[in-house]
Amino acid sequence: MIKMNCWKFMKCGRQPGGERVDELNVCPASIESRTDGMNSGKMGGRACWAITGTFCDGEVQGEFASKMTGCVHCEFYRIVAHEEGLDYQGAKKILDRLK
Repeated sequence: MIKMNCWKFMKCGRQPGGERVDELNVCPASIESRTDGMNSGKMGGRACWAITGTFCDGEVQGEFASKMTGCVHCEFYRIVAHEEGLDYQGAKKILDRLK
């Protein structure tokens, strides 16, 4: 099974070379190398809920504490948790790696 990264699932176009980079800038999740491989993703592509500055619901999101409430209701977040099952790396592990 191919596991999608957030930018592909959300079709935001903010990954390097994406069609909306000139308009919205590169998404921090798409270039966050410290989270590369977490939850089977590329860079922060499957850890976006813990990365500051991602673009969700038409707005740039702030820090983890202020955005996590919305992220737990995100379809992509739920898909990642389901696909990873027991191997799911949650916010604490992601944030520890981002320190």
